[in-house]
Amino acid sequence: MTTLTEAPACTQVDTVADHAPVLPVTGHDTLAPLVDGRRVPYANLDVAASAPALQAVADRVAATLPLYASVHRGAGYLSQVSTALYEQARRTIGDFVGAREDDVTIVVRNTTDALNLLAGCVPAATDGTPGRVLVLDVEHHANFLPWQREADATVVTGRDTAAATVQALRDELAAGAAAGRGYALLSVTGASNVTGEALDVAALVAAAHDHGARLLLDGAQLVPHRRFSLEATGVDYVAFSGHKTYAPFGGGALVGRRDWLDTGTPYLAGGGAVRRVRTDATEWHDAPARHEAGSPNVLGAVSLAAACQALAEVDPDELREHEDALRRRLVAGLGAIDGVDVVHLWPDAADTVGVVTFTVAGCDAGLVAAYLSAEHGIGVRDGRFCAHPLLARLGLDGGAVRASVGVGTAGEEVERLVAAVAALVADGPQARYDVVDGLWIVVDDPRPVPEGSGLEGLLATAALGAEDAVGCLPD
Repeated sequence: MTTLTEAPACTQVDTVADHAPVLPVTGHDTLAPLVDGRRVPYANLDVAASAPALQAVADRVAATLPLYASVHRGAGYLSQVSTALYEQARRTIGDFVGAREDDVTIVVRNTTDALNLLAGCVPAATDGTPGRVLVLDVEHHANFLPWQREADATVVTGRDTAAATVQALRDELAAGAAAGRGYALLSVTGASNVTGEALDVAALVAAAHDHGARLLLDGAQLVPHRRFSLEATGVDYVAFSGHKTYAPFGGGALVGRRDWLDTGTPYLAGGGAVRRVRTDATEWHDAPARHEAGSPNVLGAVSLAAACQALAEVDPDELREHEDALRRRLVAGLGAIDGVDVVHLWPDAADTVGVVTFTVAGCDAGLVAAYLSAEHGIGVRDGRFCAHPLLARLGLDGGAVRASVGVGTAGEEVERLVAAVAALVADGPQARYDVVDGLWIVVDDPRPVPEGSGLEGLLATAALGAEDAVGCLPD
């Protein structure tokens, strides 16, 4: 069984304080107020949840806004321009993930949207029962819940190594085929949103295809961080989110094989998805229009395409080296602090993107996150990361803390996090914290809200992981 472990022994990792971001992002110069009255540059180490917009994305959206109009079927000049922008964005998004000539790119809201859409397109078995889908217990809920609701889902428990985990999937696929109840789809994360670790994609493709199944990759954490190609890998479908790909304007994508998408249940019933409607019957379009009812999200599509274009222009080796250096420093720096443990799944993971999850002995995860924000201006994620089955198996029902990096992360931000956690362990919080309605708050929080925001106050979002507060409170 995979367990929480201390960071593996490693050689001294040099400081990364001089590492500059790979691409400029919006908000990089935002000053965060602290409880002691100071303001410091905000360190956004919560990229895995929602990444800040690339500056190139913000610029593209600003240039597109004056051209915005209705998409499809409009004869007006701006409608024609917006339609062309939308369809051009579709091609750019598909090209970014190496779509094959006959693949379909469907613009959705996010990865959750994409996976729910595909869940309605998995073909039924020959006896009319729902198609069988195989998943791991390590999945984000977005790649777990839709299959439970729409398909005949089987969950395989991850093993202690990546190789053994892939073999467990292969064994289950083989058993299903031998019993005459083969799986239609294997749906697996491209990179864990808890640890950043990835399975061997080639091995997953082979396991699925050898037993008559298709493979879907949840690319939410993979696509923004690694160059990926459907054509090169043989993966059948990939889903990913704009808000994790530096394009937080409500767009995402499902890209893959056409046949299931042409015949599957239309995701939404409404205008744009139909060829003809009568009082007694409806004739639906093929994909992608079949699944894009309603007025399309032009700005979401344009922003995601702009992000794809900007990322495609970055040397993939440069991107990998940047994130790897920051991640190594986080693992080594946090692992060197007494009482801090880093979460690992597979020592033989094929790759690892810039996600590091850890715990601090005696400190509730929500308190750690609240402390980092209030006293150091650092944003991280705490809780169970929409991966409850995995956190339960790891013995982390009380949650953990996750730091994540990306193209806009500076090395100095990583150094600040390591120093802040070390100070927490050595000296404890300096402010007073309390739990209200299950959330950690700063008592009499003096921090102001941003001017012009229209806000009247801050909401606590660092959740109490355990039933009761766990230590690490000031006297």
